[in-house]
Amino acid sequence: MQPTPPPPAPVLLAARSLQMVYGTGPTATHALAGVDLSIAPAESVAIMGPSGSGKTTLLHCLAGIVRPTSGSVLWREQDIASLKDTQRTALRRSDFGFVFQSGQLLPELPAVENAALPLMLGGMPRAQAVATAAVRLGELGLAGMEDRRPGELSGGQAQRVAIARALVGSPGVIFADEPTGALDQTTGAEVMAVLTQAAARSGAALVVVTHDPTVARWCSRTVAMRDGLVSGEFYAPTGHQPTAPATQQATAPSAPQAPAPAPQQAPAPQQAPAPQQPGGQGR
Repeated sequence: MQPTPPPPAPVLLAARSLQMVYGTGPTATHALAGVDLSIAPAESVAIMGPSGSGKTTLLHCLAGIVRPTSGSVLWREQDIASLKDTQRTALRRSDFGFVFQSGQLLPELPAVENAALPLMLGGMPRAQAVATAAVRLGELGLAGMEDRRPGELSGGQAQRVAIARALVGSPGVIFADEPTGALDQTTGAEVMAVLTQAAARSGAALVVVTHDPTVARWCSRTVAMRDGLVSGEFYAPTGHQPTAPATQQATAPSAPQAPAPAPQQAPAPQQAPAPQQPGGQGR
C-alpha cells in the first residue's frame, strides 16, 4: 500500500504548466508537455523515467540552464525565465549546486580548488575559498586528499569532490543528473548515501534525475515521467533508511571466511599409533 502523501509544505521551487518544444510543425518534439511540480525546502525528489521521457529537460528548466517554451519556473516565487542571462548565471552559482554523472572536475586542479571554484568565481578570496572547501571535503571523508588531482582519485572519491563543490556555497537546492551513472553498484550506493546525508545536513533540497529505481529509493519522493508529463508520484515511508541495506551488502562478503575451521581436521596424525605394531619393522 502506497504511503499517504505528507501535508502541503512551503514551496521552494516550482514548475507551472511547463512546456519545452524543439522544432516546429509536424516534426516538433514536445520534451515537456505541461509539467506541474512543487519542491519543498530540504525535500529530496527523484525524477525518474526512461530515456526520452523529459526528465533531464525538466531538470535543466528547473535549474535555469534553459528557458522553457512556455510556462514558468518559480524560485522562491520569482520566475527564473524573467531573469537576464547574467542573473540566471549568478543564481546557478549562488543558490544552486550541481552534481553530474561524470563529475566534470577540472583535471589540472587539485580537489580542494575544484571544490572551491564556485566561491572563487563569486569573488571570494582564494585563501578563504580553499579553506571553506577543505572543511567540506573533510565532512565528506576526504581529509588528507585536498591536493590530489581528479586522476589520482577513485570514481567515488571524485564524485565526493563534486558533491563538496555543489555544497560549498550553501545552496538552497542541489541538482544531480545521473550522479551514479558512471559508478558500480556498491560505489553508487556510497555516493547516494553521502549526497542525501550531506544535503539533509545543509538543509538543501535535492533533485535527482535517474532511470535507476535503486537510486530513486534514496529520496523521500519519486516523480515518474513519461512522454513529457508526470505520470505518477510515490512517497517513501516516513523514516525510510536505505543506508542500512547498502552497508550490509557491502560487508556481507566478508562473512564467508567462517569456513576456516577446516584446519581442525589436521588431527590426522592420530594414525601415529601404527608404529606400535611389531610387524611394522619387517618392511
